[in-house]
Amino acid sequence: ELAELLLMSTPLLRYSAAHSPACCSARYMLAFLSSFGFFVVYSLRVNLSVAMVDMLNTTHQTSPNHSGSVCPPHTSSPPPKHNHTAGVYNWDSETQGWILGSFFYGYILTQIPGGYLAGRFGPKWLMGFGVLGTAVFTLLTPTAADLGASYLIAVRVLEGIGEGVTFPAMYTMWAAWAPPLERSRLLTITYIGAQLGTVVCLPLSGQICFYLDWTYVFYIFGAVGLVWFILWSFLVFNSPNTHPRISERERLYITNSLKNELSTSAGYIPWGSIVTSMPLWAIVVAHFSYNWTFYTLLTLLPTYMNDILGFSIKQNGLLSALPYLGCAIVAVLSGQVADYLRESCLYPTILVRKVFSIIGMIGPAAFLVAAGYTGCNYILAVSFVTVSSSLGGVSASGFNINHLDIAPSYAGILLGVTNTFATIPGMVGPVIARDLTKHNTIEEWQTVFYIAAAINLFGALFFNAFGKGTVQPWAVHTSYSHGD
Repeated sequence: ELAELLLMSTPLLRYSAAHSPACCSARYMLAFLSSFGFFVVYSLRVNLSVAMVDMLNTTHQTSPNHSGSVCPPHTSSPPPKHNHTAGVYNWDSETQGWILGSFFYGYILTQIPGGYLAGRFGPKWLMGFGVLGTAVFTLLTPTAADLGASYLIAVRVLEGIGEGVTFPAMYTMWAAWAPPLERSRLLTITYIGAQLGTVVCLPLSGQICFYLDWTYVFYIFGAVGLVWFILWSFLVFNSPNTHPRISERERLYITNSLKNELSTSAGYIPWGSIVTSMPLWAIVVAHFSYNWTFYTLLTLLPTYMNDILGFSIKQNGLLSALPYLGCAIVAVLSGQVADYLRESCLYPTILVRKVFSIIGMIGPAAFLVAAGYTGCNYILAVSFVTVSSSLGGVSASGFNINHLDIAPSYAGILLGVTNTFATIPGMVGPVIARDLTKHNTIEEWQTVFYIAAAINLFGALFFNAFGKGTVQPWAVHTSYSHGD
């Protein structure tokens, strides 16, 4: 009784009186399982870009050597060519572009519906079935490719639709599970799963293609997705109050810390207030800007390394994964630092979010531009791109989780709104970049890097001008009328 009274009295006492330990807690189990979920989600997303190299009938095309690269080749002698046991296809570059881009056309469709459905029916099964659907369609990918490019495009669009609900669902989940002063820590654990999925999948897919054949890339990662779904089904619950195995201490700690932050009218969504909210548009602009650089790098880094620096990504799988490994490590560290600054040093949330956004957006912009001026010094070029991507991890504790600061009750819907806009760079950024680099000169790539840096800079400044760190009035409109 006394503990409950203390918890309700003041924010500082609230946290110190019944701070539930992290070890073996239900919320950290959720963090690690959701991280594994996003590991699966991203490995299913990027595996095609590696497998595509082996899916093409290269006998009808020029052999992928380095005679055309700007810099002299930096590769060791190529490994012996393995025997192709899977089918190969005669797709032209335009068809390849459609196949690689088709994922985003499905992905953009389910962002806002994902946020709405998670709030309406609970995030657990939405997230679960979203990933399960993606895994099943991944297992069908080799069959679809055999049937024709249009079937493969359709399957990739369906995978995008499945994955589109995952981030909004997870943000809705964290709205009920993450104590405010642990948000950066818990969300960065979730978030690094995506980076690690890329880190592991890029080199591993290359090895699978080499020692088995490209179909196994889809079978193996698809099967991992099924394993994750089984774990998720049995171990995760929508809220602390519905979890059968959570300790009473942890349940009280979480629910009391969120007491005045969640709206109690679940069915009502203040769309007018949401779309006119300036703090939300600040996140939209920052999210769009950051993703421009992220998606441009994700889809074109192999091309840049191959065409300019003169080494094949197939032989340097680990090198292509370095930027994402750096990003994952920095994201986790920044989450720890951000919550330490808020909890122990009592810095205002918005100050932490804005400073971390500036470092996580202007830092990458500067190093990306620098990478364009390294000439043929490929060690320096790869280092600068890695530092650029790593610094981007700092923004994971910046604008990236600001949705939960301004409207925890509607975090899933807000994430759906910002991620809809933030998916557009994935659809148009690489296309524009390829259009600007027709002749593959270093000067053309400098232009691509300058554009990405300028967009990043604008996003950082806009978020700093209009971002907020407190729950917005429209997000808690009925919170106090229920005897709280």
